[in-house]
Amino acid sequence: MNQRLYIDVHVIQTVPPANLNRDDQGNPKEAVYGGVRRSRVSSQAWKRASRQHFDNQAPEAERSTRTKRITGELATRIKANAGGLDDDGARRIAAALLAQLGLSQGKKAGDTAYLLFYGNAQLDEVAALINGQAAGLAALDDKALAEAVKELPVAEAFTTGHPMGVALFGRMVADIPKLNVDAAVQVAHALSTHETQLEFDYFTAVDDQNEKDETGAGMIGTIGFNSATLYRYATVGFTQLTDNLGGDTEAALDALDHFVDSFALSAPTGYKNSFAHRTRPSLVAVVVRTDQPVNLVSAFEEPVPAEAGIQAASARRLAEEHITATQVWGDTPLYNAASHTFTTGEPRTKDTAETLTQAFGTPVTFADLRTTLRARITCALGAQA
Repeated sequence: MNQRLYIDVHVIQTVPPANLNRDDQGNPKEAVYGGVRRSRVSSQAWKRASRQHFDNQAPEAERSTRTKRITGELATRIKANAGGLDDDGARRIAAALLAQLGLSQGKKAGDTAYLLFYGNAQLDEVAALINGQAAGLAALDDKALAEAVKELPVAEAFTTGHPMGVALFGRMVADIPKLNVDAAVQVAHALSTHETQLEFDYFTAVDDQNEKDETGAGMIGTIGFNSATLYRYATVGFTQLTDNLGGDTEAALDALDHFVDSFALSAPTGYKNSFAHRTRPSLVAVVVRTDQPVNLVSAFEEPVPAEAGIQAASARRLAEEHITATQVWGDTPLYNAASHTFTTGEPRTKDTAETLTQAFGTPVTFADLRTTLRARITCALGAQA
């Protein structure tokens, strides 16, 4: 595939009082942008939420895992495949197999020094390398065991057959370059389109077993929170995604579709029981480009005023920025479309709906947006071929 294809995903989403992603003080993360303080949700937080969203919909073998406890996970698989093998034997075999990778060891016995991101099917493949041999291998001393498994293709199992999560978000192992996978997705930190203020919820918890003459709370505390209309942005490099999936275009289209769905509909879970903050976006727009990804956060460098209709004004600002960018720079996106909740029937959203139509075309349902996106990319790839 020679043609570069970038799929930009732009989201406007309003979140009620919440603490989605906390800092080292336990308060919502923030950033100064355009000279004012904004609510911020880190890219790592939303990437993890997206990954969990599509993993929850995938069969177990197609999911990915990020952990320091890969030795224990492999040992569990080895033991399950070899009836009668004890825990110590399975763990020794797992450690010998993984030693081929040269992973730095962590402070805790059996843990790696860093989180390793891999596919569950990849670890199943490694476990299958010693099917029928586990009992004999467990009977060997450590030196003989290492010698017996040293020629098995353990590294190859982690460099092919990547699951959707690894193909999208990549894998970085600084001291073992052969395990690296270049990410196909870039995710920006979500920022509020307006200035925000940190607030605190003072709460008390009453002991249900208090005696009648007892008063006061059994616990007192505070939780920092804010509420915000967020601009969220991510971009997918389709060529890189296809390469990560072994050149399988259909698999790449599936991964792209799942990512758009999960990025739009997921949310970090920080303090979810305290705030029940799950909302749907008011706008999801996709833009397919052949030149470079374009983040439209500059639409909000001047913060949206704190008045009624921040959500609608934010969506309108985004549409205007897209129109300006295409006119000034002569951009001609291969495809753009939007799914949103604004209508011309509402006086307060009429201008927003019209501007969105000018920028992204007639609005479509989210399901149609995904279906048409896939069809347009397939068409572009066919034309190139």
